[in-house]
Amino acid sequence: MYFVRTAGERDLDKVRALLGETWHATYDSLYGAAKVDEIHASWHSVATLKTRLEKKHSEFVVADSGKEIGGMGYATMSTEMAKTALLHMLYVRPSLQRQGIGRDLFAELETCFPDAELMRVEVEPENAAAIAFYEGLGFDQVGRNENAGPKQSGMPTLVFEKSLAQH
Repeated sequence: MYFVRTAGERDLDKVRALLGETWHATYDSLYGAAKVDEIHASWHSVATLKTRLEKKHSEFVVADSGKEIGGMGYATMSTEMAKTALLHMLYVRPSLQRQGIGRDLFAELETCFPDAELMRVEVEPENAAAIAFYEGLGFDQVGRNENAGPKQSGMPTLVFEKSLAQH
């Protein structure tokens, strides 16, 4: 049983390990293990994760069983798009996927931004499982970004949005 809670600094080593495992399982076949290692070292260092943890107008959550971190999520309020929350990261350990952990992480994150009317996420175009996951949560594809990630990576993504308007 996993419960979702706010991440703390003591979680960052475990989150980094989870991201490495998940990224290799998901992206080695697309980018190669060496490129995934390079991305992981840059994007998922403990220092980078700590910066995200401390960022204002953001939420960093983990799914915790009491023994291990089974998933993580990170979102921020956009500084460029009005009333839009940006889902930057939502990862579940590969052996635990399809058990509701990702859904629970997302459910927590979508309540953390009361001023947001939209949640936006970018997904690798070849990541069919992630695309199906987000569509299952009510996201619709609204565009494409040919240069996602930091430093003009040249990595394409599909852009999805979900209305957060309370009915």
